Amino acid sequence: MVKAIYPGTFDPITNGHIDLVKRSAKLFEHVVLAIATSSRKKPLFDLQERVEMAKASLIDVPNVTVEGFTGLLADYAKEKDAKVLIRGVRAVADFEYEYQLASVNRTLYSELESVLLTPSHEHAHISSTIVRDVAAHHGDVSLFVPPLVADALVQKFNK
Repeated sequence: MVKAIYPGTFDPITNGHIDLVKRSAKLFEHVVLAIATSSRKKPLFDLQERVEMAKASLIDVPNVTVEGFTGLLADYAKEKDAKVLIRGVRAVADFEYEYQLASVNRTLYSELESVLLTPSHEHAHISSTIVRDVAAHHGDVSLFVPPLVADALVQKFNK
């Protein structure tokens, strides 16, 4: 059984992330959406909120689980006995960064391979950062995120 991990902060999860998870679920027997605590990035949503939103958004994909994690990704992948990391790349700048990460992760865990997927055309411009920025200015994010995430963003920015 080939288990893949799709790691990230998912702050918040977007339709682009969901698209990559669903496409990955067709390629691998099991996919773990691994949500990093990422205190360095100071996320808008806490880890539990991000995990719950992702679980609700992916409930219809049976071979996907959602978990939070802390620490090194390579250590987490070893613990889960995963051999594949899934990463999304939108542009050349993403590729350069992901190439570095793949090299480091392979150094730390030699059995770990990175698979880089490009987003579907309709999601290529979406990022969590852009979604947060639009929501912070009370813009409509309903085309970029699932309804429950859009509602959570409205709640965060109307406080």
